[in-house]
Amino acid sequence: MPSPLSLAISPCPNDTFAFHALAHGLIADAPPVTVTFADIDVLNSRAAAGLDDLVKVSYAALPWLLDSYQLLSAGSALGRGCGPLVLTAGRDDLAGARIAIPGMRTTAYLLFRLWAVGRGVGDIDVLPFEKIMPAVRDGRYDAGLVIHESRFTYPSYGLTPMADLGDWWESETGLPIPLGAILGRRELDGAALCATVRASVAAALADPRASRAYVLDHAQEMDADVVNAHIGLYVNDYTLALGDEGYEAVEVLLGRAGAAGLVPPIPALRP
Repeated sequence: MPSPLSLAISPCPNDTFAFHALAHGLIADAPPVTVTFADIDVLNSRAAAGLDDLVKVSYAALPWLLDSYQLLSAGSALGRGCGPLVLTAGRDDLAGARIAIPGMRTTAYLLFRLWAVGRGVGDIDVLPFEKIMPAVRDGRYDAGLVIHESRFTYPSYGLTPMADLGDWWESETGLPIPLGAILGRRELDGAALCATVRASVAAALADPRASRAYVLDHAQEMDADVVNAHIGLYVNDYTLALGDEGYEAVEVLLGRAGAAGLVPPIPALRP
């Protein structure tokens, strides 16, 4: 029996949905895996330390990781209408604002930095994403940059969106927003890993009920409607295969960020 591969993903519904079949040994000829769950900022740090064989990361972190990892064309989170939100408790500008973000190398923060040029923002602090909205509601921060199911639950915290960075990105580029990537170690067979991940995603889409208990067991937000909406936004055709448009979205995002001096240059990404 082959040695298990280490897989690190978030506990968010899109990841547990997409990787349920792989995590439970339901993919023919796939190696067994051991699963670690972590917040996206922690996942980016794990990848930087080379801790896992397969790992979910922010696309914004990719330029620092490609010496050790290869981008897989299956398993990504891209889409339209699914971007990060800048939330406040009624404030309408960010001049001098103290802002909570989910991580320094998250795609959300990279998009924020591109969008916020000239807006005079103040201090930036990193919080676990599930703690951002309570912190803004309670007045400890002037604004919060939120991701994941926060798109659906922010009204219950009395917050309002100042900006939808996904809408901004799409109006700027016409492209989907590239949020999360699946990476595999460079020394592993990338084509085989990609086929395994794609089979797991395909299995989830073919029988959504099979993963239901697993998804709900790990979800931060247990409301069934929120879970369904989350999966519907973040698991799509781009998750099965990036395709030309998906790769273009990644290249444009990291190309613009590189031109602005926010990330290092990246090599060619397409296989």
